[in-house]
Amino acid sequence: MNYQRHSGQFKEAILNKLSQSGLSVRQFAEQEGINLSTLYSWQKQFNTSGLNVSKVSSSDKWSSEEKFSVVLETASLSAVELSEYCRAKGLYPEQVNGWKQACIAGNTSTTLTSKAKTTPGQKTDKKRINELERELRRKDKALAEAAALLVLGKKFDAYWKEKEED
Repeated sequence: MNYQRHSGQFKEAILNKLSQSGLSVRQFAEQEGINLSTLYSWQKQFNTSGLNVSKVSSSDKWSSEEKFSVVLETASLSAVELSEYCRAKGLYPEQVNGWKQACIAGNTSTTLTSKAKTTPGQKTDKKRINELERELRRKDKALAEAAALLVLGKKFDAYWKEKEED
């Protein structure tokens, strides 16, 4: 029994080569002379340890619309049904979940940024509008005061004319 131990760097290098080859795991294993189950266990080991060394499949060449379509199609599926769907399409459930999170994040960030973000021009415009509104209020008060003084002046003149006539 030929039982070999490989370093983490070697395993990572093989998995990177696999991801760049465009071959299926089976074809790659045959080409490199590595046991198929060994490759699968290395993939599992690296995916669970937090290293993101996953096979780059043709699904990475999918358009945004196609990815969104997959997310919509799988939204109501159970975990088992999702796994079956992914096997049929040559995907991993993690990919679909990642796409789903990207859709959610993309929608959320667009909504938040459109409400919260203002351009420098908009800030300048808003500041100018506030200044103009403040000036308009001040002039309205001054006009109201002038009108009141005019009315009072007329009443005062009318009062004194009545006094003089008496």
